[in-house]
Amino acid sequence: MSTPLPTTLRILRSLDEIPRAAWDALVDAQAEPFLEWTFLHALEASGCAAAERGWHPRHLTLWRGSRLVAAAPAYLKDDSDGEFVFDSPWATAAERAGLRYYPKLVLAVPFTPATGRRVLVAPGEDRAAREAELYAAAQEFARAERLSGIHVLFPTEDELPVLEAQGFAVRLGVQYHWRNRGYRTLDDFLARFHARRRHQLRREMRALGERGFEVRTLRGDALADVDADTVYRLYATTVDKYPWGQRFLTPDFFARLLARFRHRCEWVEARREGRLVAGAFNFTGAHVLYGRYWGCFEEHPFLHFNVCLYHPVAEGIAQGLARFEPGAGGEHKLTRGFEPRLTYSAHLLLHPGMDKAVRGFLAHERAAVEGSLPQWRAETGFKEGD
Repeated sequence: MSTPLPTTLRILRSLDEIPRAAWDALVDAQAEPFLEWTFLHALEASGCAAAERGWHPRHLTLWRGSRLVAAAPAYLKDDSDGEFVFDSPWATAAERAGLRYYPKLVLAVPFTPATGRRVLVAPGEDRAAREAELYAAAQEFARAERLSGIHVLFPTEDELPVLEAQGFAVRLGVQYHWRNRGYRTLDDFLARFHARRRHQLRREMRALGERGFEVRTLRGDALADVDADTVYRLYATTVDKYPWGQRFLTPDFFARLLARFRHRCEWVEARREGRLVAGAFNFTGAHVLYGRYWGCFEEHPFLHFNVCLYHPVAEGIAQGLARFEPGAGGEHKLTRGFEPRLTYSAHLLLHPGMDKAVRGFLAHERAAVEGSLPQWRAETGFKEGD
């Protein structure tokens, strides 16, 4: 048998440098939808993940001859905005010690706190070997560019052993996800709750209908009727409410997705007397729904819960989805049937002192997260033993 050709690293400054088919041939069910070329390209081409906004694409790719065998979306970052793994205190501590924290190298999907493959590997390749090669190449690149470190955000759990073997320290986070426990109807789901909580949820679910609202989900060709500017305006209503909110996304980003990514998009809208009041722009993967961008033009009791939680759960049961991930944050999700689930990131700081300090912080943080899991699970309101 002939010996396989060695792999070669190429660092790309734009997804335009690689054919969509070559990139997407590496995407599996643990990577879709956010690792697909069209989604990542929309972020770049629309000006969201661009140098002007602190995101400098440096996509890591491994080739065997002319064949792409592994790839990871990667960026040089001038700050920590849009990452959803918060390391700004580390940057502040580094600056106080006279060390430079930015730029850093981030392997991530910009503005997307959703777990998925961070390294894509071609079918038939040794996944662990290609992952290790790519992370080793990332370290070599980071040292050559005198970057402070490498950060891998929201990898899958099965990617952690290779990361740890490459010297990365793993950080724990928590999100609240809905899991389908074999429900045939929404009543099956509600039956898991204690009576008092169940009555509360039913009351909240009825609230919009009693006020004349209609909530529905649009998919596929029906998305042709959804206006990208309207989606953007709704998205902006949410981020503009908070002092720290930033409009990371642009109208063109939504227009590109509605034109070229409909097979992965869903639009949940709430209307009253035909007038659009609120909406949520979501994405689908293999048996998983991802809640993403929500907004409303008017405030109404339980409007957010119905558009962003209850309606998608009912739809997920009807479609037989395995899981619904409504995004980061929101402990209110616990009392509405969403369960705590660990998320991960991995960090390697190239300055020994900084790396040691971060590892010490992560050890304390891990103990706090793991110690809180039983209490978070208890807050769901499920019956004992459920």
